[in-house]
Amino acid sequence: MSDRTILHCDCNGFYASVECLFNPELKNVPMAVGGDEDSRHGIILAKNEIAKKYNIKTAETIWQAKRKCPNLVIVRPHRGEYVKYSKIVNSIYQEYTDLVEPFGIDESWLDVTASRELFGDGKTIADTLRERIKKETGLTISAGVSFNKVFAKIGSDYKKPDATTVISRENYKQIVWPLPISALLFVGHSTEDSLKHMGIFTIGDLAAYNESVLEKRLGKAGIMLAKYAKGNDNEPVASVYEEKEAKSIGNSVTFSRNLMSMDDIKTGTAAIADMVAVRLRKHHVKCRTVQILIKDADLKSISRQKALTLPTNLAKELYDEALSLILKNWTVGRPIRMLSIQTSSFINERDDFQQLNLFKDDTEKRKKQERAEAALDKIRSRFGKDAVSTANIINNDIGVGDEKWRRDK
Repeated sequence: MSDRTILHCDCNGFYASVECLFNPELKNVPMAVGGDEDSRHGIILAKNEIAKKYNIKTAETIWQAKRKCPNLVIVRPHRGEYVKYSKIVNSIYQEYTDLVEPFGIDESWLDVTASRELFGDGKTIADTLRERIKKETGLTISAGVSFNKVFAKIGSDYKKPDATTVISRENYKQIVWPLPISALLFVGHSTEDSLKHMGIFTIGDLAAYNESVLEKRLGKAGIMLAKYAKGNDNEPVASVYEEKEAKSIGNSVTFSRNLMSMDDIKTGTAAIADMVAVRLRKHHVKCRTVQILIKDADLKSISRQKALTLPTNLAKELYDEALSLILKNWTVGRPIRMLSIQTSSFINERDDFQQLNLFKDDTEKRKKQERAEAALDKIRSRFGKDAVSTANIINNDIGVGDEKWRRDK
């Protein structure tokens, strides 16, 4: 059986490139797309090639970027235009295969295995797509071509902008294994730090590492990453016709000021838990896992998660679980700039057949809470999201729970 041919196509500097379509003069100056310069939400979302020469990085704050490049031009985002161009680009991909799986607004995997007899090999298809998208939209893409999704993704990152990189069975050890471990899909800052403490600095180091030790240190994630490093990723590319189910539901907030006190933390956690619970109920699911992500004032982050005894879509229970994780892993008084609550491992709320609770009072309390939050949903559905809120998030100064925040979320 021959290998699959997988492409990963990534629009280069997508937001900035779209902005340059409407204002071509921006191509000639260092520019970046960013949020509000006067708020703590002001971060760099994308930058053009000139700005990259100043080492401007995506996700850093605007004030940090302007210290590197005082003449940096900041353009406010036009999200509607980004969505429009994303759809145009993906519609071009779909002329070559129906196996097109977006990975964010500006990236997609394509399985073109069955398309090779019509359109040529993977590199030929990738080069054709690069030329068509450039000609028809004015945007450029970089493409990776490989026998699995992970290596195709590495290929699209390998050479930018407007380039095609082929990673094959014959050359992947030469191309992929010398790369830093951070180049591997799903290796974030925390995992990178853990791997480096184990003496793993490159993807090749990871491929050669003892898997039993990896599993002991990192759990199932360690085995998964080792599989990726060795080129053993067999995950299929989803069809455009498949119904997409949410794999996680959550919200994150960068606060208008740092959270410092216990009251601050409780307020921020309650507001986010409320929003997440509403979204869970809207999807008619309950979660079995809760995860928090915290960033401090220096943008250093930690992530922790826990499995729940009972599945839930209740704000109070999400709040209790998230707060427990925070207090167990964070020192009150250490500034919190951003907080995220994510949920996963879903079951349909109709399938939540719980074991009989020996403590009847606890069961009754849960049913009472379910009725209360269902009543809140009905009020918000009828009178708007801002019609009612819990007492502990009213009139705060951290930037959550107000009308603008709910609208943004």
